[in-house]
Amino acid sequence: MATLNRALATLRVFGDDLQPDEISRLLGVKPSRSHCKGDVLSDRTGRIAKVGMWRLEATPMEPSDFNGQVASLLGSLTQDLITWANLADRYDVSLFCGWFMDEGNEGEDISPSTLLALGSRHIGLALDIYGPDGSSKNAAVPGEEEP
Repeated sequence: MATLNRALATLRVFGDDLQPDEISRLLGVKPSRSHCKGDVLSDRTGRIAKVGMWRLEATPMEPSDFNGQVASLLGSLTQDLITWANLADRYDVSLFCGWFMDEGNEGEDISPSTLLALGSRHIGLALDIYGPDGSSKNAAVPGEEEP
């Protein structure tokens, strides 16, 4: 199996009462993007946020290195698993990934240590996989949409 051509990954935290500054304090890093429920979103449509959101984007990888992206993301955040458990009790926490194929039969191996790192932090895994047919040209940026 050939390696995926490109991979994007975004850690997302969603919740009605989410305060981005609180999430930043708990995780120890500022987000790539954030907003509170009711904020006017800056996407030129003037939409109002239905839920609060905090997200941190990993460096895009070409070719993909999902395990490296996860290690880099999680390595920059708190290692306190109690903090992660408390966060998951209050909010929807997930790693949203866009995986882009250049040819057929490309794939990604997810290591046991990556699965353990996500699971021990109560982080769900959401995948959008785009085929080599050009459908990725109109793909959403991972993490843009609300749950």
